[in-house]
Amino acid sequence: MSTDEETWGRMLALHARVEQELAKALHRRHGLGLSEYRALGKLAVARKSGLRMQELAEAVGLNQSSVSRMVARLEDGGLTVRDICEGDRRGVYSVITDAGRARHAEAEPTYREILAAALDQAAADPALTEAVATIRSA
Repeated sequence: MSTDEETWGRMLALHARVEQELAKALHRRHGLGLSEYRALGKLAVARKSGLRMQELAEAVGLNQSSVSRMVARLEDGGLTVRDICEGDRRGVYSVITDAGRARHAEAEPTYREILAAALDQAAADPALTEAVATIRSA
């Protein structure tokens, strides 16, 4: 039986392996970073196709300055635009554009394909087999 630390270490190793594969494939095939892909996905399903910057930061697990830089890259690519909150002029929203929706839709099959392949590969590693099985059964 393993300790919590050993189990957590295996989960972190699995996470790092899968994230690295996803990031490489999304960048190579679609010119998107992993956080950018995830942000576009969150914006695509958000009410009014946008989220306040702080909400987006929380949704993708970034701090405020990192999400600001990411949103600037998305804006430069025409994938999002900024909008001012009508009820609170200090609030700034990031809103997905049609081009952003299209890029996310184009990248989604790659994300799914690479995720499945990375999990399959990790499942072949005896140290990660149980972790992958747990994730896939959840």
